[in-house]
Amino acid sequence: MRNRRRWKRVLVGAFAGAAVLADAGAAAAQAAASTEQLAISTPPAGSAAWVQDHSFGRELPDPATTTPAAAAAFFASLAPTELDRLVKDYPLVVGNFDGAPLGLRYQANRIALAAERDHARARAADPKLDADTRALLVSRANDVEHLLAPDRQVLAFDPRGRGLVTEVWGDLSDAERISVLVPGSDADLGHFDQAADPLRSPAGMARALYAEERRQAPATRTAVIAWTGYVTPSGLGPDAATSRLADVAAPRLQRLLAGLKETTRPDAPPALLCHSYGSVVCGNAAPRIPRAAASPSDTSGITDLMVFGSPGMGVQSTAELGAGVHVWATRNPSDWIGNVPFLEVGGLGHGADPTSAGFGAEQVSSAHAAGHNGYFAEGTESLHNFASISLGDYTDVIRPATG
Repeated sequence: MRNRRRWKRVLVGAFAGAAVLADAGAAAAQAAASTEQLAISTPPAGSAAWVQDHSFGRELPDPATTTPAAAAAFFASLAPTELDRLVKDYPLVVGNFDGAPLGLRYQANRIALAAERDHARARAADPKLDADTRALLVSRANDVEHLLAPDRQVLAFDPRGRGLVTEVWGDLSDAERISVLVPGSDADLGHFDQAADPLRSPAGMARALYAEERRQAPATRTAVIAWTGYVTPSGLGPDAATSRLADVAAPRLQRLLAGLKETTRPDAPPALLCHSYGSVVCGNAAPRIPRAAASPSDTSGITDLMVFGSPGMGVQSTAELGAGVHVWATRNPSDWIGNVPFLEVGGLGHGADPTSAGFGAEQVSSAHAAGHNGYFAEGTESLHNFASISLGDYTDVIRPATG
């Protein structure tokens, strides 16, 4: 047991140390401040009261066990007055219920966001709290206020812990092509949409991808989802070096995709774009994501899965991800993640390098991208490729230079 603990400390140190050597300032600060996070696996607040509410003359579906398909059938059976009542009485439940109508979820989440903003403001005004706590509450209220802008479409919101947010760009109900961005460490309510260095944030990445898709194919109806629907690692440390948080996140991603299967009608399954630790989540979820293919030869049912800046997917090759996924991978030379040990020992590490020759992923170029967060910068070949793959325009994908 003593040797096992010592080996765990050595491996964690190797992961953090490699990153620190590659980016001494930011990574070292993150490593020093990192703490283990509490994963969220339970249904949203209000679920217990929802299940116990028998005033509709029927049992309401349990958010913990109901499939998105069953949820879709339930919501379709309700009258408009019943839907309106559920949204007002249980906004967090309806807003997070995969399989519920998209417009209903947007409406419910606006109510939930407004309630969280008002709650944070009220607490910030309490003179009994210390100045630092009040400042954090003001910041949280401001973050939520930005999400209440008229043009924003929040598909899911959970105020617990650091806060979970999922937002949509484009008309999701009418999209021919859908992309789902799965971010890595330090993604949460407070870092979801950053004005400074926006491409470090899920919202900034999603906006850049949506704009590039529209530039490449203006006649194609597209939608991009920034899914911060799981508790991500904070900084560098044990959470970033293990799959513990990804293990909890994977079923949540699977439910999101199953919900989209019920409430959207794209001409191909949603494409997944998985950044950094998000690629661990995608690797964990891949074997059980909804399949749409009618037969093994039906390529319209293949899910495109792009990993970039990846520490590994928790597997040694794409063969372990199951049929029905096409994995694409890239890493630019200045990305510090390339210095992380690509191994998995005793629950630490995330397996083989997805950009290695034997992994089985199709390699694409990320020329002109710089660092760990530069893949969505304008003019990069990575952004061009992400949009081309999301659009299904595979002939336009740029491969790495050879020679």
